[in-house]
Amino acid sequence: QVQLVESGGGLVQAGGSLRLSCEASGRSFSHYTMGWFRQAPGKERALVSSISWSGAFTFYADSVKGRFTISRDNGKDLVYLQMNNLNAADTAVYYCAARTGNWNFGQADYDYWGQGTQVTVSP
Repeated sequence: QVQLVESGGGLVQAGGSLRLSCEASGRSFSHYTMGWFRQAPGKERALVSSISWSGAFTFYADSVKGRFTISRDNGKDLVYLQMNNLNAADTAVYYCAARTGNWNFGQADYDYWGQGTQVTVSP
């Protein structure tokens, strides 16, 4: 089994930045696709960004392109989401997730999930 724990959320003003971290334990995630999801109040959970096991491929939702950057450090079992130029629409609970298999940029078939970290952006 793989356990995932997010950290780095908090309250930030519009235009500010945060970096979320996801720490994995248990089985190594070095060959897992890693994703960040978010769920805003009253909305469905949606994929924000994902990264292949090697880091060669990445995906970003249109709403965050140019503002968010996903990265990973397999040696430390960490994945990050750097969030810049935040706005109120980014307010959500952010979840780290992992999936096996070859790379694809879909949001289906994620096998492991963290408990989430709250990000709140004030106007």
